[in-house]
Amino acid sequence: MRGSPRSLVAAALLACGGALSLDVAAQVATDAQRQKAEPCTACHGAEGRSALADMPSLAGQPKQFITTQLVMFREGNRKNAVMNALAAPLTNADINELGGWFAAQSAAVAGTPLSADAAAAGKGLVEKFACVTCHGAELHGQQHIPRLAGQRADYLKAQLLGFKAQTRFDMDGNMTSAAQPLTAAEIEALATYLSSLR
Repeated sequence: MRGSPRSLVAAALLACGGALSLDVAAQVATDAQRQKAEPCTACHGAEGRSALADMPSLAGQPKQFITTQLVMFREGNRKNAVMNALAAPLTNADINELGGWFAAQSAAVAGTPLSADAAAAGKGLVEKFACVTCHGAELHGQQHIPRLAGQRADYLKAQLLGFKAQTRFDMDGNMTSAAQPLTAAEIEALATYLSSLR
């Protein structure tokens, strides 16, 4: 049995009203997340795209990676005076919202385009050390493993040196092991190459 034109119009208006309500709710949630992330922008940049050489970009990182690191900072497993202090009062709900916010932002390329030879050398190192095995085919990260593509080169270099020196917190030990055979020149070349990727 068909509904009357009037009832069909009413149903359509109700459906639109529901969609509008969902859009408004999503916008409110986004605004709340943006406000919660505001303290992070001083170091990590607007929407998580860092403009500081030694500060990582958070935009486009996997949500699980961000939330895991925030928990590690909050619990004191990963050491950084600023991050430990900022993460200490965060609830699990706060951390979940921050992870969702930064994961939803578009990542930017931090480095400059490389010459063909430098790009080929960097790609060769990625293949030699099997970076894609954990960080994904495009090096965009997955689950609790970070995005490397487009990250700040100085930050990447510092992390690789920390893993090699066994001073950087490593939850499962994989990066500490992976960094051991890297030479200083290879670390420099890898960081420069990774920062140039989309």
